[in-house]
Amino acid sequence: MRTVYSEDHRLQDGKFELLEGQFMKAHEMPRRAEIVIDRVRSTKLGEVLGPQDFGLDPILKVHDRGLVEFLRVAWDEWAATGRTFDALPHVWPVPGLGRRLSDSIDGKLGYYAIDAGTPITPGTWRAVLSSANVALTAQKLVATGEKSAFALCRPPGHHAGSDFYGGYCFLNNAGIAAQAFRDQGAKRVAILDVDYHHGNGTQQMFFARDDVLTISLHADPKQEFPYFLGYADEIGAGAGEGYHMNLPLPWGTDWQRYTEALDHALKRIAQYGAEALVISLGLDTFEHDPISRFKLAEADYHRLGERIAWADLPTLFVMEGGYAVEALGVNTVNVLMGFEQR
Repeated sequence: MRTVYSEDHRLQDGKFELLEGQFMKAHEMPRRAEIVIDRVRSTKLGEVLGPQDFGLDPILKVHDRGLVEFLRVAWDEWAATGRTFDALPHVWPVPGLGRRLSDSIDGKLGYYAIDAGTPITPGTWRAVLSSANVALTAQKLVATGEKSAFALCRPPGHHAGSDFYGGYCFLNNAGIAAQAFRDQGAKRVAILDVDYHHGNGTQQMFFARDDVLTISLHADPKQEFPYFLGYADEIGAGAGEGYHMNLPLPWGTDWQRYTEALDHALKRIAQYGAEALVISLGLDTFEHDPISRFKLAEADYHRLGERIAWADLPTLFVMEGGYAVEALGVNTVNVLMGFEQR
């Protein structure tokens, strides 16, 4: 399996995030991708490629132009106010306030962001754009005949919607890649999100569509971020009704319980008749992840890859979360080697 990777991810290096009422060192850090690529190379998983530049057109197929332009210039506008530290929002247009786009960078941050855990830094835009190109380059490998490819995206993407960012995510790499499959002729595409947290951005992006089936296995939003989306009764709307599936799971979920939900998801994908499969590959379901509460063990990730292979579809793996950093390389490559059954 070939991996697409860019050193530009290091340009996104937030110093702090606001998590559970405390400012702390950002969990989403460059070391995450570095340890994964080291494992890819040491296990000889396959060739490592750099990304091609696809421009903004594939991104604008699924993202609002206003969001993309905001992300492009946000740091410059922030720095123009004299601030040299990371940009985070501090006010949001909740119900009862109007949702108008302010001229102020502080107002724009709150307009587009869903949380205060996703810092914008001097290198954010370059890293974000590179991450999208990583996904598109790997997608091109699969679309042109390879059975699978791994997009080692950083920053991750599944919490970013068509017109918002957050949850460490700025652009939805999996969603951009799924749309690329559609634009290149696939009539039906499936996205399977196995990250610990609900893929709220992916759900929002495709919720009213029937040409991209979206399924998310995740911690119950009654207990976990993103709290306001990810419930089982959210099944799509309009033309998309019946084409979204949420499978929320309780704290303490182990491999046995997780497998039941995963098999249910894979059966739905087979029923749907997808021509390509995008995996939002989050590894924060690991039993030692510092911000998660599932109980999957190292060996379970090999089994996860094996089960995904049962779908027998051209498959693109897109890197999402996973914050037990020192174990992340082993767990990620276990999935990919399990998929290849080696």
